[in-house]
This record gives sequence, structure tokens and C-alpha cells, in this order.
Amino acid sequence: MTFVQIIDCRTSRFDEMNRLMDRWVEQTKGKRTATHDLIGKDRSDASHFVEIVEFPSYEEAMENSKLPETDRIFQEMLALCDEAPTFTDLDVVRDEQLNTATARRFFEALGGNGELPPLGDLFAEHYHDHDPANEQDTVGLDNIRREMETWRGAFDFGFTIADQIAQGDRVCTRWLWNGTHNGDFLGIPATGTRCSMTGTTIFRFGEHGKIVEGWWEYDRLGLMDQLGALEDLEQ
Repeated sequence: MTFVQIIDCRTSRFDEMNRLMDRWVEQTKGKRTATHDLIGKDRSDASHFVEIVEFPSYEEAMENSKLPETDRIFQEMLALCDEAPTFTDLDVVRDEQLNTATARRFFEALGGNGELPPLGDLFAEHYHDHDPANEQDTVGLDNIRREMETWRGAFDFGFTIADQIAQGDRVCTRWLWNGTHNGDFLGIPATGTRCSMTGTTIFRFGEHGKIVEGWWEYDRLGLMDQLGALEDLEQ
């Protein structure tokens, strides 16, 4: 079970504290079991800071605390605090990666049956799409909807999510696409061909939790080959 430790402290020497944390990261490289470290400053009290450190489990957190580097840095941290810090130990019982869930909802909506949903709850109105298969970027919610409807009109398809990685305001999704060619696609009449391709999409999210920008990489050439579009070029 994921374990989180919350350290609540007050210090008027945060710059020194920050450099101390950099030193801890450097000195424990390859040894520490912490997977995520976040420090927040109280907007109403500039001397009040909260550090949140995540570990894969409580047991691994205890292994981390036994490192001589961790103990040494901790003693130096105490000296920088205006008063004794407090510690809260938490077992994580629910962990919602909200941006990741939104990205997954998009792939489910794009590959679903029936009319395309409005998508206003997923995309910002000024969404900017980067697709190397297009001569120009697609900008705006209405324009990206038209692009999606082109695909949905040409294929009956769905996505299988292979991996998702979130960092900061970005979510990277590696996916497998499977579809049946049942409508015109770039001038190619319906063939009934069952085809597939792999790809990766990176979405950037805004402060409102909606997708504001996207970058696509996928095997468009392989798809065209499966549709027979490359045969004339090979002859």
C-alpha cells in the first residue's frame, strides 16, 4: 500500500532548506525509496511550509529513514526550522490521477459508438492539436471535433490503453488502435478491412483540468498500407 508522510514546518530560512533538499536528493541517488517529494508554501503565511513525501509502502519509507544521509539531512533540517516540525503518516486508501482519468475518458469517447459527445468537459475551447499527418495544426474545439468525426465516419474503432504516465501538467498515453474500414477515408472507399496501429499521445492540461494542447505520433503509413493505398506506389 502506498505510504505518504506529511511534514509540517515553519522556517524563515527556506532558501537554505531548499538547498538542503537538493543535497538530500543528490546524496541518496540510487539509495532512496521515496518516489515523489512535493513542498508547498502557505499563501497566507510565508514561513509555513508543508512537505509531502510518497513511498511505495510504509516498509520502504522505514528503509529510507535508516539511510545515514537521510538522518544527517534531517538533523540539519531541524536546525533550520523556527519550531519543531510535525509529522503525519498516512496509508493511501484512494489515489485519483485526475488528468490521467480525463485522458482515458477522451480515448473512450473518441472510440465509442453513436454520436460523438460534446467534449466540452474534456477540451478547452482554444485546444491546439499537433498531428504530423496534417499540414497545419488544428486549433479550436469545433475544428478538432470535425477531425474526430472524419475518423469516426471512416472507421468503426476503439482504443486499448497500454501505458499512461503523468508528470506535471502532461499525460502521455501509449495506445493500440483497432478499427474496421467502413467509410471513405482520404479518398479511399470502404474496404471492410480490419486494421490496427500503435501510437502515443501527449496531452497538456490547463489549470481548469481540461486538455489545452495535444501531440500525436502514430503509424499512419502502416495504416495506409493495410488499406492498400501504397500498392499503386509500389508498382
